[in-house]
Amino acid sequence: MMRLENICRDFQVGDQVVHALDHVDLEIKPGEYISIMGPSGSGKSTLLNILGLLDRPNLGTYWLNGADVSSLDDNALAEQRQQHIGFIFQAFHLIPRLSALENVELPLLLAGAPVAARRDRAREVLDSVGLATRLDHRPDQLSGGERQRVAIGRAIVMNPGLLLADEPTGNLDSRSSEDVIELIEQLNRNGISLMVVTHDPDIGRRAQRHISLRDGKIVTDDGRLSR
Repeated sequence: MMRLENICRDFQVGDQVVHALDHVDLEIKPGEYISIMGPSGSGKSTLLNILGLLDRPNLGTYWLNGADVSSLDDNALAEQRQQHIGFIFQAFHLIPRLSALENVELPLLLAGAPVAARRDRAREVLDSVGLATRLDHRPDQLSGGERQRVAIGRAIVMNPGLLLADEPTGNLDSRSSEDVIELIEQLNRNGISLMVVTHDPDIGRRAQRHISLRDGKIVTDDGRLSR
């Protein structure tokens, strides 16, 4: 489904070059549940941004569903993201003035879906994440756990094959964290590939495959043992 070959990503910081990703090779198979762990600055979020087509590598090749997406222009990358990848962030990134329903509708609106179809689909998704009674509430009228559920709904409304979660429980209490993790794990059981970046070892251990980064390199990947 996804394969990175010899991926490097460098950043200029003052007069120094930081190697955020240093010759990374990675393959993600359909339906996998992967955790990405490592200390701050190890390259976890950079790796997620590359996989999510939010950033470009300085070197290397990225294959997505059999196609080389490394050299696509911005419009083509946006189309690939829209069709194949969903994102969940620690800070939710909901639009404050929009209701839960409108926030979840947004990807469908950008994709040009008809009003009735996108409204029905957004309602269906919010019902599936347990928010059928909160459709008209704005983010400031929702709890942290509810806001993350809206964000999950927005991430899956286009039926992506891959869900990327960057510290999805970082702003939540323990009860809400458990609810959110169980929800995205259910999505994985339903067939979505799931990759979770986390500092929490308890969450990291729940994944089927565990990858550890340090200084921009993959230092452990227990998924390689079976290949």
